[in-house]
Amino acid sequence: MSHLRTHLAALDAGRVGARELVQEALDAIDATQGTVNAFRRVRADAALAEAGAADRRRRAGERAPLLGVPVAVKDDIDVAGEPTAFGCGGPFPAAAADCAAVARLKAAGAIIVGKTNTPEIGQWPVTEGPAFGVTRNPWDLDRTPGGSSGGAAAAVAAGIVPVALGSDAAGSIRIPAAWTHLVGIKPQRGRVPTLPDVSACHGLTVLGPLARTVADAALLLDVLAGHRPDVPSRSYAACAERDPGRLRIAVSLRVPFSGHPARLDPRIGDAVRRLAAVLESLGHRVEDADPRYGPAGLSFLPRATAGVRDWTRRAPWAPLDPRTRAKAATARVLGGPVLRTAHAVEGPLRARIGRIFRRYDAVLAPTTARPAPRVGAIDGLGGRATDRLAVAACPYAWVWNVVGWPAVNVPAGVLDDGLPVGATLLGPADGEPRLISLAAQLEAALGWHLHRPPGFPATALPA
Repeated sequence: MSHLRTHLAALDAGRVGARELVQEALDAIDATQGTVNAFRRVRADAALAEAGAADRRRRAGERAPLLGVPVAVKDDIDVAGEPTAFGCGGPFPAAAADCAAVARLKAAGAIIVGKTNTPEIGQWPVTEGPAFGVTRNPWDLDRTPGGSSGGAAAAVAAGIVPVALGSDAAGSIRIPAAWTHLVGIKPQRGRVPTLPDVSACHGLTVLGPLARTVADAALLLDVLAGHRPDVPSRSYAACAERDPGRLRIAVSLRVPFSGHPARLDPRIGDAVRRLAAVLESLGHRVEDADPRYGPAGLSFLPRATAGVRDWTRRAPWAPLDPRTRAKAATARVLGGPVLRTAHAVEGPLRARIGRIFRRYDAVLAPTTARPAPRVGAIDGLGGRATDRLAVAACPYAWVWNVVGWPAVNVPAGVLDDGLPVGATLLGPADGEPRLISLAAQLEAALGWHLHRPPGFPATALPA
């Protein structure tokens, strides 16, 4: 049984109360902040009060999908009464209202224990910065958990919370999931509301779950998407229990062109090949084939830099990194007609890239080209050198943000140096059900959820 579902079963049976679960999570935050440093904000008093209310609701016979379960939320997502700093320094006002996705979490009974660290405006695949320090990978405290949902991934990997809400504009859910041995789902654009942002990062950003298991991630996605988990025809949780059937799967190790050189670490390539062999043993037809990515970067770069510029305008007082200011300046050059063109070419890019789904049901690809870098890897680098490092490590994920289609990171094993790596299942529009079923089938065959980082989880409750 999965970690989240274990919590829910214990709550349903009355073996544990919501207040006890939340207190365990708060104690785990205290115990790990000096090492893992996953959280920017902790809602101790509010979370305990909400947990007490959840216990009273349960005693009154009320049920809800996540009633009494502690969760974490990335600090680019509004939680009423808390500042949304998105990795930046300086004072930020408290959000007046919850983001729509957070409102759905609360309506489902989840208890938000805190907001997790993220690099400045989510720009880098490491979660570090002068505003909060260094967030570390529970699998190796000298390594980053990735970014930009690095704090959220670290909190789940360390066992502080069973699930967390992250965001993904260029792999920011999938990259840290890969480097911390988690399942991370990037849903299709529009599946989970990003309000009050109508088009977050000009359509690149989506919100989605990080969890240890496919079933946990699917249940959280049901809540975020507004589905009823008790209606199988609309339930991602039901997809996690459904056989995907015999599928045609393309294996693609090709690196999309990103403007900087990137080479796949052969150990990660071997890990992806091993997953492909497992899929073949499960009865799927597996072949090498590459999507035709083409000039997808022409759509990505103007939108990504414009998203950074938009955030700097929200907080003109913030003491921003010079690399952030340089990127915002670049957005002025790439704005106007260039930005409009970037949006306009998305349709043709979808048609070009989507041709692979005429022959295949899903694509299996590496999530990253390298394992997690050491902490401090981008310290002292200029903007161009930082971009080169980011692209060299993470050249794969961003294309699916351009087309807006779903993707699921799955653990692909742990290297001989103890570092986890991941692979991504990529699908076409509305492909979440099939990807979730396929990921769950892989999990049942490999049992990746049984492997934890040494010394963790931080909680004492059964996982």
